[in-house]
Amino acid sequence: MTWRSVRACLLLAMLLAGLGLPSGASAQQGQGFQRQQVQIILREGLSAILERHLEPAAPSDLVLWSLRGLSAVDPGLAVQVQGGTLALSLQGRLLGERPLSGLLPAAAAQALADEQASRAAEMLLRFYIEAWNASATLQRAGANRMLQAGFDEIFNHLDPYSRYIDAEEAEAARQRRVGQSGLGFRLAAGQRGALVIAVLNPGSIAAQGGVREGDVLLAIDGVPVSSRRISQAAELLEGPSGSSVELTLRRGRQQLTLVLQRDSQGGQALRAEWSEGILWLHLRAFSTMTTEWIIEALNSAFSGPTPPRGVVLDLRGNRGGLLGQAMTVSDAFLTQGVIAQSAGRHPEARRVWEAGGHDLARGRPVVVLVDGRTASSAEIVAAALSDRARAVVVGSATLGKGLIQIVYPLANGAEVLVSWSRVLAPLGWPVQGLGIIPAVCTSLGADSLRGALQALSQGTSPMAPVLQRLRQARAPVPASEVAALRAQCPPAEGRPWDQEAARYLIDHPAAYQAAAGP
Repeated sequence: MTWRSVRACLLLAMLLAGLGLPSGASAQQGQGFQRQQVQIILREGLSAILERHLEPAAPSDLVLWSLRGLSAVDPGLAVQVQGGTLALSLQGRLLGERPLSGLLPAAAAQALADEQASRAAEMLLRFYIEAWNASATLQRAGANRMLQAGFDEIFNHLDPYSRYIDAEEAEAARQRRVGQSGLGFRLAAGQRGALVIAVLNPGSIAAQGGVREGDVLLAIDGVPVSSRRISQAAELLEGPSGSSVELTLRRGRQQLTLVLQRDSQGGQALRAEWSEGILWLHLRAFSTMTTEWIIEALNSAFSGPTPPRGVVLDLRGNRGGLLGQAMTVSDAFLTQGVIAQSAGRHPEARRVWEAGGHDLARGRPVVVLVDGRTASSAEIVAAALSDRARAVVVGSATLGKGLIQIVYPLANGAEVLVSWSRVLAPLGWPVQGLGIIPAVCTSLGADSLRGALQALSQGTSPMAPVLQRLRQARAPVPASEVAALRAQCPPAEGRPWDQEAARYLIDHPAAYQAAAGP
């Protein structure tokens, strides 16, 4: 499947969204099994997996796993493979059987993903129809529930983050990507692609500025918006604290324009504080404005007459966010070289991000705080600054989420999220599973931390052998090695002495240098 076919899927999904599969017993009864739409959904979902998933999958396995998933809806269903033939039964009664010939091995399926997905989808469709006709339980549950169960079982065998999202959840996820600008309202998809003010917080900036629930949002700063381009609307709604945004609205037959002033506090995910000559940057998430906020905070701090002695970037509890923002935030501290890499089976999954800016911290010591809740984009930043010896990481082992998903919309309004590449740190080791191992571990207790800081002040890094072993790891890393490395600094929530360790490192250049490495 090419990017052109992906775009075609998007158009197909929008065209068929209004004709989506019914869900629930009341909708399904009397309407039968919508064969054509189920086949489209199966074919497009399986094609995405075969072509782009990080690990190769055999089409025959996808068929087998999908059928086994139906037993989550009707436990009386059973699947067997014998002599290359797949058989489906209900309460011991054979419903159908088919040979798996014509389905290629995993290694060969990617090059013929569309053709193999079509074969597999056609086979699955016949089994689904036979199961539907024989099972009143499936008929009551509905075709959407069958698809959910089938894809759920497939993704159970692939990775922790690939998943099938039903139409209702997918729509909710799209809506969550808008209205998070601190203006005090939430948008929802209306009829014919409209974006409607669905929830308006009393006393909010939007409410005080004249926005009303039920208003249709036509444009943001003159740029037309619709529910079909929700991510664009989300980006347009966000902006620097104190800035203004122009909303073009339709209220009944009237069109009006309102200019709102964003809160000077902004509800920002970044909080910048000064303490004893140190700039503390508390970053809760990576949104569209994160890099701008980081740059503004650094430039403001270092343009004054007394610049900071050091910078602490606190990523504890940060679950990640936009991947691109992780790269640009890292670039704010680096002048050149690799920030991160991604690798996958599909050629388009392979990328290298490189720094090309200026170190806005001007060479001052940088300490990154992490804990067991730090994940995704936050881990990428910590890995980049640590591998490049630009920062010392303090805390505990992080979550270890280093897979990138691509989103495929389906004809029933649902989506499949397929993990298609893994993030590699600048030195080539995978973030997935391993997470970030700090140079200064705080999760082993205060006594252990005091001993580590004393050793660092004498030029010895207790974690150096562990970090060397980590940086030599290559995907796929055996589970035993992952467990052994993470046990050296077990994941834990942020500790009160994390900040003490950061302050100590900035106050003691020799200890900082020993922890940062060469």
